[in-house]
Amino acid sequence: MPVITNPAEVRKDLALATLSAITHATHPDAGAILKSMTTVLRDTPQNLADPIIELIAQGLGKHPAAQLWRKLVAVDLSFYKSDLSEEIRDEGRAEGAARRAAEDILEILDVRGIAVPEAVRERITACGDPEILRHWHRRAVTAPTAVEIFEDK
Repeated sequence: MPVITNPAEVRKDLALATLSAITHATHPDAGAILKSMTTVLRDTPQNLADPIIELIAQGLGKHPAAQLWRKLVAVDLSFYKSDLSEEIRDEGRAEGAARRAAEDILEILDVRGIAVPEAVRERITACGDPEILRHWHRRAVTAPTAVEIFEDK
């Protein structure tokens, strides 16, 4: 299987280039292979590009190249509405919402003059569950100490 890193070569045979991208997931040039794919897919009709995007995502499996592919799709192909691109956008929105919720909790504690131990700060910022963060947010308004936002009363 050839290593295809040149967008002109990708354009010549998109099917072969797709297989190359999947086959060479662990190749040192995997980044260049995937980048050449997104370069060409930008100009490819969406009805053809969408299945290729998904096929490559599935084919890369759990290799580190799969994360790179997700990033390239999110950045280079952000205008596509494929399942993968929507999933990436949804993940980004959820992470952003959790980060803002954690910041809000810490701000409430700060405004109230309540000291926040590092372990409490880490627990709050590491939480990605919106329901738990909402609960902690409500508790931060009245809890006498930062640790007590985790306690149910």
